[in-house]
Amino acid sequence: MKKNSRLTKHSITGIILSGGKNIRMGVNKAFLQIGQRTIIERTVELFNQLFEQVILVTNDPLDYAHLNLEIAVDLFPKGGALIGIYTGLFYASHSPCFIAACDMPFLNPAVINYLVGLGKNYDVVIPSLEDGYHPVHALYSRRCINYIEHLIGNKNYKITDFFHKVRVREVTPPELKPLNPAMDSFLNINTPEDLNQIGSMS
Repeated sequence: MKKNSRLTKHSITGIILSGGKNIRMGVNKAFLQIGQRTIIERTVELFNQLFEQVILVTNDPLDYAHLNLEIAVDLFPKGGALIGIYTGLFYASHSPCFIAACDMPFLNPAVINYLVGLGKNYDVVIPSLEDGYHPVHALYSRRCINYIEHLIGNKNYKITDFFHKVRVREVTPPELKPLNPAMDSFLNINTPEDLNQIGSMS
């Protein structure tokens, strides 16, 4: 990804979640190569251009030491992406925070900028597409922390189960497609088959 001088750096925190077990892929998805770069390299470069603070949430910090990032380890064991979101928000210096998974190779700055632009009046700004919510490609306010902590205390790790307590802005395909006609900003890699398909798009 070439540096784009038109990208605006926002006074918010970008959080990359890299805590998955990679069971279906068999290797760490963050280090899969798409084109000439690994996914994590592509994401870090974009986030550094877009956000004043970038945090990587992982349970394997030594694997990412070469990236010279601020790294946070999950504050609670297990619990999946909800724990990662909570941890990132806990350590964030800015609010809101844009959160994305480490296995999304085509994150689109126009889409991210649009979500960020909606964040002033909402606690969660989340794409709602044909296949449902995309909670690990979304904007979260730090005001969500207490509600997430309540879910964790009840061993409920479903991200959307606190949404009814906060101000949520659903972002629909008609809003997003003009910004990203291929809608590939939301693609992620879970299996070798996904990698083969996505690799041909890079």
